[in-house]
Amino acid sequence: MGSKNKLKRFRENETFENVFQPTREDLVDQIYKYKGKWRTEVFKNQNPIVLELGCGKGEYTVGLAQRYPEKNFIGIDIKGARFWRGAKTAVEEVIPNAKFIRTQIELIEYIFDENEVDEIWITFPDPQIKYKRTKHRLTNMQFLERYKKVLKPDGIMHLKTDSEFMHGYTLGLLHGLGCEVVYANHHVYKLEGSPEEVTQIQTFYENQYLEKDKPITYIRFKIN
Repeated sequence: MGSKNKLKRFRENETFENVFQPTREDLVDQIYKYKGKWRTEVFKNQNPIVLELGCGKGEYTVGLAQRYPEKNFIGIDIKGARFWRGAKTAVEEVIPNAKFIRTQIELIEYIFDENEVDEIWITFPDPQIKYKRTKHRLTNMQFLERYKKVLKPDGIMHLKTDSEFMHGYTLGLLHGLGCEVVYANHHVYKLEGSPEEVTQIQTFYENQYLEKDKPITYIRFKIN
């Protein structure tokens, strides 16, 4: 993507009412103005809040929002030029329950209050296979602790990935921690039982993986 195109998207993001771009100082040095108030002040309802972490182009955030109008969806990614597409689609198609935040995922506990989030989706994250990159895996123990702080006690986590390594690593960690694995599938398009939202919503990158006949895996779990 050219720099001019990126700048254009950055500028357009600033005009979207469904895009929030707090600075690190906004989050860390003070209490963020929407922390604990996403339902009342942003969505203006009491519906469940569902996050998509590392939302990329925002296909899942938008797709889920269209599928479940009775829930509130927020896509989070540091790359605003990517989720611009999802934000723009939500504006053009008038999808009021889809919002986007440009920030780093490790700051999640500064954005949301305890028990404010009902579900979290992680879709096709970088598996960070090298050992020295373990701290960057979005399902490592440190990240799970962050998610637990903002999730309701019975909150649900979803992991959808093309990485067999990420799938196996996460399952092993969850079992080791005694977390509840509600459902696991190592080939969602070939094995029966896959939830509809797992197979009927596909991302840009997922379509590329499917063309190469890569298995897509899915885990639904709770962080005890």
